[in-house]
Amino acid sequence: MRRGRKNRQENTRKTSAVKPGMPGGRYRPLTQPDEQQVHRTILDVLENIGMGDPIPIVKEQALERGCFINEHGRLCFPRAFVEDSIANAPRNARLFGRDPKHDIDVGDNRVHNYGGGEAVNMLDVGASSYRPSTLDDLYDTARLVDRMDNIHALARLVVPTEIQDQFACDINSAYVSAAGTLKHTQLTFADASHVQPTLEMLYMIAGGKEKFHERPFCNSGGCPVISPLRYGQDNSEVCVESIKFGAPIWVTVAPQAGATAPAALAGAVVQSVAEALAGMLMVHVVDPGTPVVLGPWPFVSDLRTGSFTGGSGEEALVSAAAVQMINYYGLPSSVGAGMTDSKLPDCQAGYEKALAIALAAQAGCNDVSECSGMLGSLMALSLESMVIDNDLLGAVLRTVRGIEVNEETLSYKVMEQVVHGEGHYLRAQQTLDLMRTEYEYPALADRLAPGEWEAAGSPDIRQQAGERVKSILSSHYPEYIDPAIDAKIRERFPILLNPDNMHPGNSRW
Repeated sequence: MRRGRKNRQENTRKTSAVKPGMPGGRYRPLTQPDEQQVHRTILDVLENIGMGDPIPIVKEQALERGCFINEHGRLCFPRAFVEDSIANAPRNARLFGRDPKHDIDVGDNRVHNYGGGEAVNMLDVGASSYRPSTLDDLYDTARLVDRMDNIHALARLVVPTEIQDQFACDINSAYVSAAGTLKHTQLTFADASHVQPTLEMLYMIAGGKEKFHERPFCNSGGCPVISPLRYGQDNSEVCVESIKFGAPIWVTVAPQAGATAPAALAGAVVQSVAEALAGMLMVHVVDPGTPVVLGPWPFVSDLRTGSFTGGSGEEALVSAAAVQMINYYGLPSSVGAGMTDSKLPDCQAGYEKALAIALAAQAGCNDVSECSGMLGSLMALSLESMVIDNDLLGAVLRTVRGIEVNEETLSYKVMEQVVHGEGHYLRAQQTLDLMRTEYEYPALADRLAPGEWEAAGSPDIRQQAGERVKSILSSHYPEYIDPAIDAKIRERFPILLNPDNMHPGNSRW
Protein backbone atom coordinates (compact mmCIF):
# COMPACT_ATOMS: atom_id res chain seq x y z
CA MET A 1 0.00 0.00 0.00
CA ARG A 2 2.78 2.43 0.94
CA ARG A 3 4.71 1.64 -2.23
CA GLY A 4 1.69 2.48 -4.36
CA ARG A 5 1.14 5.72 -2.46
CA LYS A 6 4.82 6.65 -2.86
CA ASN A 7 4.64 6.02 -6.61
CA ARG A 8 1.54 8.19 -6.90
CA GLN A 9 3.30 10.97 -4.99
CA GLU A 10 6.37 10.79 -7.25
CA ASN A 11 4.17 10.90 -10.36
CA THR A 12 2.21 13.92 -9.17
CA ARG A 13 5.41 15.83 -8.36
CA LYS A 14 6.60 15.58 -11.96
CA THR A 15 4.01 18.21 -12.85
CA SER A 16 2.99 20.79 -10.30
CA ALA A 17 0.22 23.33 -9.93
CA VAL A 18 2.73 25.81 -8.51
CA LYS A 19 6.08 27.25 -9.56
CA PRO A 20 8.62 29.76 -8.26
CA GLY A 21 7.89 33.43 -8.86
CA MET A 22 4.10 33.47 -9.06
CA PRO A 23 2.81 37.00 -8.37
CA GLY A 24 1.35 37.83 -4.96
CA GLY A 25 0.18 41.15 -3.60
CA ARG A 26 -3.53 40.46 -3.10
CA TYR A 27 -3.30 40.88 0.65
CA ARG A 28 -2.81 44.49 1.69
CA PRO A 29 -3.10 45.20 5.42
CA LEU A 30 -2.49 48.92 4.81
CA THR A 31 -4.92 51.13 2.91
CA GLN A 32 -3.62 53.53 0.25
CA PRO A 33 -3.85 56.49 2.65
CA ASP A 34 -2.00 54.37 5.21
CA GLU A 35 0.80 53.72 2.72
CA GLN A 36 1.19 57.41 1.99
CA GLN A 37 1.21 58.33 5.68
CA VAL A 38 3.77 55.63 6.50
CA HIS A 39 5.91 56.82 3.58
CA ARG A 40 5.86 60.43 4.77
CA THR A 41 6.87 59.37 8.25
CA ILE A 42 9.72 57.25 6.88
CA LEU A 43 11.02 60.29 5.01
CA ASP A 44 10.78 62.34 8.22
CA VAL A 45 12.78 59.71 10.10
CA LEU A 46 15.57 59.53 7.52
CA GLU A 47 15.78 63.31 7.09
CA ASN A 48 15.42 64.47 10.69
CA ILE A 49 16.41 61.65 13.02
CA GLY A 50 18.91 60.12 10.61
CA MET A 51 21.29 57.20 11.14
CA GLY A 52 24.04 56.96 13.72
CA ASP A 53 27.57 55.63 13.19
CA PRO A 54 27.97 55.43 9.39
CA ILE A 55 31.23 53.81 8.32
CA PRO A 56 33.74 56.28 6.81
CA ILE A 57 33.24 55.43 3.12
CA VAL A 58 29.47 55.76 3.47
CA LYS A 59 29.69 59.02 5.40
CA GLU A 60 32.13 60.50 2.89
CA GLN A 61 30.14 59.49 -0.18
CA ALA A 62 26.82 60.54 1.34
CA LEU A 63 28.08 64.00 2.27
CA GLU A 64 29.43 64.49 -1.25
CA ARG A 65 25.93 63.68 -2.59
CA GLY A 66 24.10 66.28 -0.48
CA CYS A 67 23.38 64.45 2.77
CA PHE A 68 24.30 66.13 6.05
CA ILE A 69 25.24 65.55 9.66
CA ASN A 70 22.69 66.96 12.13
CA GLU A 71 23.31 68.54 15.53
CA HIS A 72 23.33 65.08 17.12
CA GLY A 73 26.10 63.84 14.86
CA ARG A 74 23.79 61.61 12.86
CA LEU A 75 23.84 61.14 9.09
CA CYS A 76 20.62 62.51 7.58
CA PHE A 77 19.20 61.86 4.11
CA PRO A 78 17.17 64.70 2.56
CA ARG A 79 13.70 63.76 1.34
CA ALA A 80 14.52 64.46 -2.29
CA PHE A 81 17.67 62.35 -2.05
CA VAL A 82 15.73 59.39 -0.65
CA GLU A 83 12.96 59.69 -3.23
CA ASP A 84 15.49 59.99 -6.07
CA SER A 85 17.38 56.96 -4.78
CA ILE A 86 14.19 54.91 -4.63
CA ALA A 87 13.20 56.02 -8.12
CA ASN A 88 16.61 55.14 -9.58
CA ALA A 89 17.16 51.88 -7.71
CA PRO A 90 17.08 48.63 -9.74
CA ARG A 91 13.54 47.27 -9.63
CA ASN A 92 14.44 43.67 -10.37
CA ALA A 93 17.29 41.36 -9.52
CA ARG A 94 18.29 37.95 -10.82
CA LEU A 95 19.66 35.32 -8.48
CA PHE A 96 21.43 32.61 -10.46
CA GLY A 97 21.51 28.94 -9.63
CA ARG A 98 24.33 26.63 -10.63
CA ASP A 99 21.68 25.12 -12.90
CA PRO A 100 19.62 27.66 -14.87
CA LYS A 101 16.40 25.90 -13.87
CA HIS A 102 16.99 27.32 -10.38
CA ASP A 103 17.38 30.96 -11.50
CA ILE A 104 15.17 33.39 -9.58
CA ASP A 105 13.89 36.75 -10.82
CA VAL A 106 13.27 38.93 -7.79
CA GLY A 107 10.84 41.84 -8.01
CA ASP A 108 7.33 42.72 -9.18
CA ASN A 109 5.59 40.87 -6.31
CA ARG A 110 6.98 37.50 -7.50
CA VAL A 111 7.00 35.07 -4.57
CA HIS A 112 9.91 32.75 -3.74
CA ASN A 113 10.77 30.75 -0.63
CA TYR A 114 14.20 30.87 0.96
CA GLY A 115 15.74 28.54 3.50
CA GLY A 116 17.52 30.50 6.18
CA GLY A 117 17.65 31.19 9.90
CA GLU A 118 21.16 30.64 11.29
CA ALA A 119 19.94 28.53 14.20
CA VAL A 120 22.53 27.36 16.72
CA ASN A 121 20.75 24.13 17.70
CA MET A 122 19.43 21.02 15.97
CA LEU A 123 16.42 18.87 16.79
CA ASP A 124 17.40 15.44 15.53
CA VAL A 125 14.92 13.11 13.84
CA GLY A 126 12.63 11.72 16.53
CA ALA A 127 14.35 13.68 19.32
CA SER A 128 12.73 15.81 22.02
CA SER A 129 15.77 17.85 23.06
CA TYR A 130 18.21 20.10 21.24
CA ARG A 131 21.94 19.81 20.61
CA PRO A 132 24.43 22.34 19.16
CA SER A 133 24.45 22.49 15.34
CA THR A 134 27.56 21.47 13.37
CA LEU A 135 29.12 21.77 9.92
CA ASP A 136 27.78 18.31 9.05
CA ASP A 137 24.29 19.60 9.85
CA LEU A 138 24.77 22.57 7.54
CA TYR A 139 25.85 20.21 4.75
CA ASP A 140 22.74 18.10 5.39
CA THR A 141 20.48 21.15 5.11
CA ALA A 142 22.00 22.03 1.73
CA ARG A 143 21.46 18.49 0.44
CA LEU A 144 17.89 18.49 1.72
CA VAL A 145 17.06 21.87 0.21
CA ASP A 146 18.45 20.53 -3.07
CA ARG A 147 15.55 18.04 -3.09
CA MET A 148 12.76 20.32 -1.82
CA ASP A 149 10.73 21.64 -4.77
CA ASN A 150 9.12 24.50 -2.85
CA ILE A 151 12.29 25.85 -1.21
CA HIS A 152 13.74 27.83 -4.07
CA ALA A 153 17.07 29.02 -2.67
CA LEU A 154 19.38 28.46 0.28
CA ALA A 155 20.69 30.64 3.06
CA ARG A 156 22.64 29.46 6.10
CA LEU A 157 20.08 27.48 8.08
CA VAL A 158 22.37 26.58 10.98
CA VAL A 159 25.66 27.83 12.37
CA PRO A 160 28.58 25.37 12.68
CA THR A 161 29.01 26.05 16.38
CA GLU A 162 32.06 23.80 16.74
CA ILE A 163 34.13 26.11 14.48
CA GLN A 164 35.47 28.91 16.63
CA ASP A 165 37.51 30.69 13.95
CA GLN A 166 35.13 33.07 12.16
CA PHE A 167 36.94 32.92 8.82
CA ALA A 168 36.91 29.13 8.84
CA CYS A 169 33.21 29.21 9.74
CA ASP A 170 32.34 31.53 6.85
CA ILE A 171 34.35 29.79 4.15
CA ASN A 172 33.22 26.33 5.26
CA SER A 173 29.61 27.51 5.20
CA ALA A 174 30.08 28.60 1.59
CA TYR A 175 31.86 25.36 0.71
CA VAL A 176 29.20 22.98 2.07
CA SER A 177 26.45 25.04 0.44
CA ALA A 178 28.12 24.71 -2.97
CA ALA A 179 28.75 21.02 -2.33
CA GLY A 180 25.16 20.31 -1.34
CA THR A 181 22.91 22.18 -3.76
CA LEU A 182 22.68 23.68 -7.24
CA LYS A 183 20.24 26.31 -6.00
CA HIS A 184 21.26 29.91 -5.42
CA THR A 185 22.90 30.46 -2.05
CA GLN A 186 22.89 33.54 0.14
CA LEU A 187 26.12 33.78 2.13
CA THR A 188 26.82 35.37 5.50
CA PHE A 189 30.14 36.84 6.64
CA ALA A 190 31.29 37.83 10.09
CA ASP A 191 33.92 40.19 8.68
CA ALA A 192 34.44 41.96 5.36
CA SER A 193 37.93 40.48 5.04
CA HIS A 194 36.34 37.04 4.56
CA VAL A 195 34.59 38.04 1.34
CA GLN A 196 37.50 38.03 -1.12
CA PRO A 197 38.98 34.65 -0.07
CA THR A 198 35.53 33.08 -0.32
CA LEU A 199 35.11 34.57 -3.77
CA GLU A 200 38.45 33.03 -4.78
CA MET A 201 37.10 29.64 -3.74
CA LEU A 202 33.84 30.21 -5.62
CA TYR A 203 35.83 31.15 -8.72
CA MET A 204 37.53 27.76 -8.52
CA ILE A 205 34.19 25.97 -8.21
CA ALA A 206 32.71 27.94 -11.13
CA GLY A 207 35.69 27.28 -13.42
CA GLY A 208 37.15 30.78 -13.25
CA LYS A 209 36.42 34.34 -12.21
CA GLU A 210 34.77 35.22 -15.50
CA LYS A 211 32.45 32.22 -15.37
CA PHE A 212 31.38 33.05 -11.84
CA HIS A 213 30.59 36.63 -12.75
CA GLU A 214 28.60 35.48 -15.78
CA ARG A 215 26.33 33.56 -13.39
CA PRO A 216 27.08 34.47 -9.76
CA PHE A 217 25.39 31.57 -7.95
CA CYS A 218 26.02 33.11 -4.54
CA ASN A 219 25.36 36.57 -3.17
CA SER A 220 25.91 38.23 0.16
CA GLY A 221 24.98 41.19 2.29
CA GLY A 222 24.22 41.60 5.95
CA CYS A 223 22.29 43.14 8.79
CA PRO A 224 23.91 46.59 8.69
CA VAL A 225 21.65 48.30 11.20
CA ILE A 226 21.64 48.06 14.97
CA SER A 227 18.16 49.11 15.95
CA PRO A 228 17.08 51.72 16.63
CA LEU A 229 18.51 53.63 13.66
CA ARG A 230 22.22 53.08 13.99
CA TYR A 231 24.62 51.50 11.50
CA GLY A 232 26.65 48.52 12.68
CA GLN A 233 30.26 48.70 11.53
CA ASP A 234 31.03 45.05 10.78
CA ASN A 235 27.89 44.29 8.79
CA SER A 236 27.99 47.63 6.99
CA GLU A 237 31.51 46.81 5.82
CA VAL A 238 30.37 43.34 4.72
CA CYS A 239 27.53 44.83 2.68
CA VAL A 240 29.83 47.24 0.89
CA GLU A 241 32.48 44.56 0.29
CA SER A 242 29.81 42.19 -1.04
CA ILE A 243 29.37 44.44 -4.06
CA LYS A 244 32.32 42.43 -5.40
CA PHE A 245 30.04 39.44 -5.99
CA GLY A 246 28.45 41.27 -8.91
CA ALA A 247 25.12 40.04 -7.53
CA PRO A 248 22.25 41.62 -5.58
CA ILE A 249 23.07 42.67 -2.02
CA TRP A 250 20.71 41.46 0.66
CA VAL A 251 20.01 43.89 3.50
CA THR A 252 18.09 42.68 6.54
CA VAL A 253 17.08 44.71 9.59
CA ALA A 254 15.36 43.24 12.63
CA PRO A 255 13.95 45.80 15.07
CA GLN A 256 11.82 44.22 17.80
CA ALA A 257 8.53 45.97 18.56
CA GLY A 258 8.40 46.92 22.21
CA ALA A 259 12.17 46.56 22.66
CA THR A 260 14.22 48.09 19.84
CA ALA A 261 11.26 49.47 17.87
CA PRO A 262 7.99 51.15 18.89
CA ALA A 263 5.38 48.88 20.46
CA ALA A 264 2.80 50.40 18.10
CA LEU A 265 2.75 48.17 15.03
CA ALA A 266 2.55 51.14 12.64
CA GLY A 267 5.67 52.59 14.27
CA ALA A 268 7.42 49.23 13.96
CA VAL A 269 6.66 49.23 10.24
CA VAL A 270 7.96 52.78 9.85
CA GLN A 271 11.22 52.08 11.65
CA SER A 272 11.90 48.72 9.97
CA VAL A 273 11.30 50.09 6.47
CA ALA A 274 13.31 53.25 7.21
CA GLU A 275 16.22 51.11 8.44
CA ALA A 276 16.01 48.84 5.38
CA LEU A 277 16.03 51.88 3.10
CA ALA A 278 19.02 53.21 5.05
CA GLY A 279 20.79 49.95 4.21
CA MET A 280 19.99 50.43 0.53
CA LEU A 281 21.16 54.04 0.64
CA MET A 282 24.40 52.90 2.27
CA VAL A 283 25.08 50.54 -0.66
CA HIS A 284 23.98 53.00 -3.31
CA VAL A 285 26.14 55.90 -2.19
CA VAL A 286 29.05 53.54 -2.91
CA ASP A 287 27.65 51.85 -6.05
CA PRO A 288 24.26 53.11 -7.28
CA GLY A 289 23.88 50.31 -9.85
CA THR A 290 23.94 47.36 -7.46
CA PRO A 291 20.51 45.80 -6.89
CA VAL A 292 19.51 45.55 -3.24
CA VAL A 293 16.96 43.14 -1.80
CA LEU A 294 15.40 45.03 1.08
CA GLY A 295 14.55 43.00 4.16
CA PRO A 296 12.54 44.94 6.73
CA TRP A 297 11.95 42.17 9.28
CA PRO A 298 10.00 43.77 12.12
CA PHE A 299 10.05 41.34 15.03
CA VAL A 300 7.59 41.35 17.91
CA SER A 301 8.00 41.10 21.69
CA ASP A 302 5.73 39.24 24.03
CA LEU A 303 5.23 42.28 26.22
CA ARG A 304 4.42 40.11 29.24
CA THR A 305 8.04 38.92 29.31
CA GLY A 306 9.90 41.07 26.77
CA SER A 307 11.03 37.96 24.89
CA PHE A 308 11.04 37.63 21.11
CA THR A 309 8.05 35.87 19.59
CA GLY A 310 8.24 34.65 16.01
CA GLY A 311 4.86 32.96 15.79
CA SER A 312 2.30 35.57 16.79
CA GLY A 313 -0.51 37.03 14.73
CA GLU A 314 1.09 40.43 15.22
CA GLU A 315 4.34 39.12 13.71
CA ALA A 316 2.50 37.85 10.64
CA LEU A 317 0.60 41.11 10.27
CA VAL A 318 3.48 43.54 10.73
CA SER A 319 5.72 41.54 8.38
CA ALA A 320 3.09 41.60 5.64
CA ALA A 321 2.71 45.36 6.11
CA ALA A 322 6.47 45.82 5.77
CA VAL A 323 6.39 43.83 2.53
CA GLN A 324 3.54 46.00 1.29
CA MET A 325 5.63 49.12 1.82
CA ILE A 326 8.60 47.72 -0.12
CA ASN A 327 6.16 46.85 -2.91
CA TYR A 328 4.83 50.43 -2.65
CA TYR A 329 8.34 51.53 -3.63
CA GLY A 330 8.55 48.88 -6.35
CA LEU A 331 11.76 47.41 -4.90
CA PRO A 332 12.84 43.77 -4.32
CA SER A 333 11.67 42.54 -0.92
CA SER A 334 12.50 39.99 1.74
CA VAL A 335 10.88 39.17 5.05
CA GLY A 336 11.20 36.52 7.73
CA ALA A 337 8.14 34.30 8.09
CA GLY A 338 7.66 30.88 9.64
CA MET A 339 9.67 31.55 12.81
CA THR A 340 7.46 29.50 15.09
CA ASP A 341 7.86 29.71 18.85
CA SER A 342 7.08 26.00 19.16
CA LYS A 343 10.01 23.80 20.14
CA LEU A 344 8.76 20.82 18.11
CA PRO A 345 7.21 20.29 14.66
CA ASP A 346 3.73 20.11 16.20
CA CYS A 347 0.30 21.72 15.80
CA GLN A 348 1.51 25.04 17.20
CA ALA A 349 4.36 25.10 14.69
CA GLY A 350 1.90 24.31 11.89
CA TYR A 351 -0.58 27.07 12.60
CA GLU A 352 2.04 29.72 13.37
CA LYS A 353 4.05 28.97 10.24
CA ALA A 354 1.00 28.76 8.00
CA LEU A 355 -0.33 32.13 9.15
CA ALA A 356 2.93 34.04 8.79
CA ILE A 357 4.07 32.45 5.52
CA ALA A 358 0.66 32.78 3.89
CA LEU A 359 0.35 36.48 4.75
CA ALA A 360 3.89 37.24 3.56
CA ALA A 361 3.35 35.39 0.31
CA GLN A 362 -0.07 36.89 -0.30
CA ALA A 363 1.43 40.33 0.33
CA GLY A 364 3.82 39.65 -2.55
CA CYS A 365 7.11 39.09 -0.75
CA ASN A 366 9.88 38.25 -3.23
CA ASP A 367 11.98 36.22 -0.78
CA VAL A 368 10.04 34.61 2.06
CA SER A 369 12.89 33.61 4.35
CA GLU A 370 13.12 31.59 7.59
CA CYS A 371 10.21 29.61 6.15
CA SER A 372 11.54 26.06 6.42
CA GLY A 373 12.62 24.08 9.43
CA MET A 374 12.87 26.84 12.03
CA LEU A 375 11.75 26.10 15.59
CA GLY A 376 12.02 27.72 19.02
CA SER A 377 11.95 31.34 17.82
CA LEU A 378 14.91 30.78 15.46
CA MET A 379 16.96 28.93 18.05
CA ALA A 380 16.76 25.49 16.44
CA LEU A 381 16.33 23.67 13.14
CA SER A 382 14.48 20.43 12.46
CA LEU A 383 15.09 18.51 9.25
CA GLU A 384 11.71 16.86 9.75
CA SER A 385 10.15 20.29 9.91
CA MET A 386 11.91 21.25 6.66
CA VAL A 387 10.17 18.53 4.68
CA ILE A 388 6.84 19.21 6.41
CA ASP A 389 7.24 22.88 5.58
CA ASN A 390 7.92 21.99 1.96
CA ASP A 391 4.34 20.66 1.84
CA LEU A 392 3.09 23.81 3.57
CA LEU A 393 4.94 26.05 1.12
CA GLY A 394 3.39 24.24 -1.82
CA ALA A 395 -0.08 24.78 -0.39
CA VAL A 396 0.63 28.47 0.25
CA LEU A 397 1.95 28.95 -3.27
CA ARG A 398 -1.26 27.39 -4.58
CA THR A 399 -3.24 30.10 -2.81
CA VAL A 400 -0.90 32.72 -4.29
CA ARG A 401 -1.62 31.42 -7.78
CA GLY A 402 -5.33 31.98 -7.24
CA ILE A 403 -8.16 30.94 -9.53
CA GLU A 404 -8.01 31.47 -13.27
CA VAL A 405 -11.40 32.53 -14.59
CA ASN A 406 -12.11 32.16 -18.32
CA GLU A 407 -14.64 30.57 -20.62
CA GLU A 408 -12.99 27.17 -20.32
CA THR A 409 -12.49 27.14 -16.54
CA LEU A 410 -16.04 28.34 -15.86
CA SER A 411 -16.94 24.87 -17.17
CA TYR A 412 -20.47 25.49 -18.46
CA LYS A 413 -20.14 22.95 -21.28
CA VAL A 414 -18.55 20.39 -18.97
CA MET A 415 -21.45 20.74 -16.54
CA GLU A 416 -23.93 20.37 -19.39
CA GLN A 417 -22.23 17.20 -20.64
CA VAL A 418 -22.04 15.61 -17.19
CA VAL A 419 -25.63 16.42 -16.25
CA HIS A 420 -26.87 14.75 -19.45
CA GLY A 421 -24.31 11.95 -19.22
CA GLU A 422 -22.78 9.91 -16.39
CA GLY A 423 -23.76 12.34 -13.65
CA HIS A 424 -20.23 12.74 -12.24
CA TYR A 425 -16.96 14.33 -13.27
CA LEU A 426 -14.54 11.52 -12.41
CA ARG A 427 -14.03 10.40 -16.01
CA ALA A 428 -14.55 13.80 -17.60
CA GLN A 429 -11.68 14.81 -19.88
CA GLN A 430 -11.34 18.13 -18.07
CA THR A 431 -10.79 16.28 -14.78
CA LEU A 432 -8.04 14.14 -16.30
CA ASP A 433 -6.44 17.14 -18.01
CA LEU A 434 -6.36 19.24 -14.83
CA MET A 435 -5.43 16.57 -12.31
CA ARG A 436 -1.80 17.63 -12.07
CA THR A 437 -1.91 21.25 -13.21
CA GLU A 438 -4.83 22.60 -11.17
CA TYR A 439 -4.08 20.78 -7.92
CA GLU A 440 -0.97 20.72 -5.72
CA TYR A 441 -0.41 17.40 -3.98
CA PRO A 442 1.46 17.13 -0.67
CA ALA A 443 4.29 14.64 -0.29
CA LEU A 444 3.60 13.94 3.38
CA ALA A 445 0.19 15.19 4.49
CA ASP A 446 -2.05 12.21 5.24
CA ARG A 447 -5.09 11.72 3.01
CA LEU A 448 -5.65 8.01 3.65
CA ALA A 449 -8.98 6.64 4.81
CA PRO A 450 -8.94 6.04 8.59
CA GLY A 451 -8.82 2.26 8.10
CA GLU A 452 -5.85 2.49 5.74
CA TRP A 453 -4.08 4.83 8.13
CA GLU A 454 -4.58 2.45 11.03
CA ALA A 455 -3.38 -0.51 8.92
CA ALA A 456 -0.20 1.46 8.14
CA GLY A 457 0.54 1.81 11.86
CA SER A 458 -1.26 5.16 12.49
CA PRO A 459 1.80 7.28 11.60
CA ASP A 460 1.82 11.00 12.32
CA ILE A 461 3.36 13.55 9.98
CA ARG A 462 6.56 13.88 11.99
CA GLN A 463 7.18 10.14 11.71
CA GLN A 464 6.66 10.22 7.96
CA ALA A 465 8.86 13.32 7.67
CA GLY A 466 11.63 11.52 9.55
CA GLU A 467 11.44 8.61 7.14
CA ARG A 468 11.74 10.95 4.18
CA VAL A 469 14.69 12.82 5.70
CA LYS A 470 16.54 9.55 6.24
CA SER A 471 15.70 8.35 2.73
CA ILE A 472 17.04 11.52 1.10
CA LEU A 473 20.10 12.07 3.24
CA SER A 474 21.23 8.44 3.17
CA SER A 475 21.34 8.49 -0.63
CA HIS A 476 21.58 12.05 -1.97
CA TYR A 477 25.30 12.83 -1.97
CA PRO A 478 25.69 15.01 -5.07
CA GLU A 479 29.09 15.64 -6.61
CA TYR A 480 28.62 19.32 -7.42
CA ILE A 481 32.31 20.17 -7.02
CA ASP A 482 34.73 18.48 -9.40
CA PRO A 483 36.99 16.13 -7.36
CA ALA A 484 40.16 17.64 -8.78
CA ILE A 485 38.96 21.14 -7.90
CA ASP A 486 37.85 19.92 -4.49
CA ALA A 487 41.36 18.64 -3.79
CA LYS A 488 42.85 22.01 -4.75
CA ILE A 489 40.32 23.85 -2.57
CA ARG A 490 41.22 21.68 0.41
CA GLU A 491 44.93 22.38 -0.18
CA ARG A 492 44.38 26.15 -0.24
CA PHE A 493 41.57 26.74 2.26
CA PRO A 494 40.79 25.39 5.76
CA ILE A 495 37.93 23.08 4.69
CA LEU A 496 36.82 21.06 7.69
CA LEU A 497 34.05 18.84 6.32
CA ASN A 498 35.25 15.24 6.42
CA PRO A 499 35.33 13.91 2.83
CA ASP A 500 34.11 10.54 4.11
CA ASN A 501 30.87 12.22 5.19
CA MET A 502 30.20 13.27 1.60
CA HIS A 503 29.54 9.74 0.34
CA PRO A 504 26.98 7.02 1.13
CA GLY A 505 27.76 4.49 3.83
CA ASN A 506 29.34 6.92 6.27
CA SER A 507 27.06 5.81 9.15
CA ARG A 508 25.60 9.28 9.73
CA TRP A 509 22.34 8.30 8.02
